Amino acid sequence: MAVDTAHASARGRSWWLRAAAVLVAPRAVFVSLRDESEAEVEARQEPQMAIAGLAGIAAVLGTPVARHLLNDASFSVSLLPVWAFLGGAAYAVAGYWLGGGLLYGAARRFGGLGSYRRARSVLALSAAPLALALFTLWPVRIAIYGQNLFRTGGTDWGPGDRTFGGLFYFAFAWSAVLLVIGVRSVHGWSWGRSLATVALAAALPALIVFATVA
Repeated sequence: MAVDTAHASARGRSWWLRAAAVLVAPRAVFVSLRDESEAEVEARQEPQMAIAGLAGIAAVLGTPVARHLLNDASFSVSLLPVWAFLGGAAYAVAGYWLGGGLLYGAARRFGGLGSYRRARSVLALSAAPLALALFTLWPVRIAIYGQNLFRTGGTDWGPGDRTFGGLFYFAFAWSAVLLVIGVRSVHGWSWGRSLATVALAAALPALIVFATVA
């Protein structure tokens, strides 16, 4: 029992390190997802959910809704962290389960044999750049602009804010690249096939976003 516990603890620590390593050596991390034994799946569950949750918070802070929150006089500054946490959790759940389902379905369409669980894992790990943005980009942005970041007509509008916005979009682009790498690595596919899979999975969310903002 003690030996099994020690092994499980070691696997868990290993996956926390891999969760960080996906930013610099993604292929090796994604290839390790091919091992779908119960011990490995359990060991990587917490790091994956942590990344998904942090990425969800970072993403919800970048929505147009966030930029108008303090326009409402009944919405206090103290509610911002609560709103970000709950909104981020909702984003994480939707991305992990629904997004994972779309990725799984797209991969099956192109002949993939991997499981739905593995598709969710690939999607969660690919969100690491967004999770990183929560600890790097957002603290600096909030420190500079403060409450003005969450209301219209403040000092946050301008070249500086556009620069931060560009960096945030870069985090999204980085995550998209990791997702393509992840699909390619777990399936052993070509770049074209992997890119087509990600594009197909993203088609429905893209149409929804387009219809919302149009």
